[in-house]
Amino acid sequence: MAKSLAVHFGGLWVPEYLRTFVDLRGRTPHADEQRLVMAAQLEHEELAVATATRAGHALVFCDTSPLLTGIYSDFYFSDKGLLDSAHALHGRYVLSLVLQPDLPWQPDGLQRDSVVVRAAVHARILHELQDRRHPHI
Repeated sequence: MAKSLAVHFGGLWVPEYLRTFVDLRGRTPHADEQRLVMAAQLEHEELAVATATRAGHALVFCDTSPLLTGIYSDFYFSDKGLLDSAHALHGRYVLSLVLQPDLPWQPDGLQRDSVVVRAAVHARILHELQDRRHPHI
């Protein structure tokens, strides 16, 4: 959806780095690699913002954020160590779009676990956004 929004509004799109990581390594990240995933996502976003600024594009659409990496790190590894920095980084976003997980769940290779995990992570995303008052719809 982020890619389609970028095309529609004439902005730039930043894909989810986690997918790239999984595709390159054939596995999901280990606990000690979560910081690397978060840093790579941020690096790609910063590059897109710089490119958009130079090209006169007003919008950059990111298909996830460092906050998701912080949430995943806590959810999968019981490691809250990335959450504070992820929240600080999330303060840069104008708005987060949170999609309702109302389509039937489908496996997505190594990245998606189950409908139960999807629901739990979705609830956690909403909680984190609301708790820190990040703008979202």
